[in-house]
Amino acid sequence: MNILVTGGNGFIGSALVRHLIADTGHAVLNLDKLTYAATEASVATVASDPRYRFQQGDINDRTLLAQLFTDFRPDAVMHLAAESHVDRSIDGPAAFIETNVDGTGTLLEAARDYWNSLDGDAKRAFRFLHVSTDEVYGDLGPDDPAFSEATPYMPSSPYAASKAASDHLVRAWHRTYGLPVLITNCSNNYVPFQFQEELIPLMILNALDGKPLPVYGDGQQIRDWLFVDDHVHALVTVLERGRVGETYNVGGNSERANIDVVTTLCRSLNELEPAVRTHPGPHDELITYVTDRPGHDRRYAIDASKLAEELDWRPSITFEQGLRETIAWYLDNLSWCESIRDGTYAGERLGVAGRHKGDE
Repeated sequence: MNILVTGGNGFIGSALVRHLIADTGHAVLNLDKLTYAATEASVATVASDPRYRFQQGDINDRTLLAQLFTDFRPDAVMHLAAESHVDRSIDGPAAFIETNVDGTGTLLEAARDYWNSLDGDAKRAFRFLHVSTDEVYGDLGPDDPAFSEATPYMPSSPYAASKAASDHLVRAWHRTYGLPVLITNCSNNYVPFQFQEELIPLMILNALDGKPLPVYGDGQQIRDWLFVDDHVHALVTVLERGRVGETYNVGGNSERANIDVVTTLCRSLNELEPAVRTHPGPHDELITYVTDRPGHDRRYAIDASKLAEELDWRPSITFEQGLRETIAWYLDNLSWCESIRDGTYAGERLGVAGRHKGDE
C-alpha cells in the first residue's frame, strides 16, 4: 500500500514509519509539521529508502492535503499527528483544539474528497486509521474493570477532551459519509526518541544529570505501559485486517504506579552505572515528590481482548524488557540527549521545552 502517515516524526509516528519501511513492503509519505517534539533524526535510518517520502506541513492546510492526496494516491491514512502532553494542554488548550480537533476535521474532509474520487476496488480498499488514547475514557478506581471499547467517554484534561472530540469526528464521518475508518485507543507508550517532558525520558535525562526526579503527588497514579514496537505492530494489524467502523483498544498488560516505574528505572540505571553518571549514590535518592497537577487521573487500564480475539494481536515485550531497551538506547545516544540539554533540539530553539514534570 501507499500509506500517508501524519505526525511521522513524533516518537510513536517515527517508530511506525521505521517499521513500515524496514519490515513491510508499504510505501510511506510522512506529513509532519516538525513542532517542538518532532525530529528528523528519528527516521534517519529509513530516510534514504526509495519507498519513503517526507513532507513538512500542517494537517490544517487543506490545499497542501489536496495536493498530497492527488500526487501520492494513498491507499490508507494513518493519522497520528496531535498535540499530546497533558500539562501543555492545561497551560494552553487552544493549540490542542487547533491541531487535534480542527486538524482532524480538515484531514477527514480531504480524505473524504479523495475517497469519493476513487472507483471500484481502490475505493473499497481505502482505510482511514485514527490513532487515539485511553485518556478519553477518564480514570478508574482501583478495583474497576479495565477500559473496553464500550467504556463511556469522560475526559479529564483539555488534551483528553480534544482527542475525544477527534474520535467523535472520525466516527461521524463514517456514519454520515461512509468513510471507511478505524480507531485505536492506546495506553501509555515508552520508546527511544521520546521528548523529555514525558515521564520515562525525563527521569532518564534528569538522573544522568544528577537532577531531582520529580514525581507528582504520591506517585500512585497507575498507567498501563505499552512498548512502542508492540504498538506499531498493532496499528499495522488493525489497518490491514480490522473491521471498518470498529474501535480497538491497544494495551501492554503492564499496569504500574508511576513511582514504581521511576524506582524500576533507577535500579536499571544503578546497575548500568554509565560513565556520564554525576550522582554518587543510588539514583532513587534523587526522587522528589512535587505538587500534583490539576485533574490528575488516578488509574488507566486497557482491556485489549477484542484485538486479541479478532486479530490475534498481543503484546510481546514485557515492561522490564522494554524499559531496559529504552534506557540502553538513551545511554547509547547521548549526543541526542545532549541536544535536549544544550538547546540545539528544535523544541529548545522554540523556547518551549523543559517546563513540565512528566507523566503521560
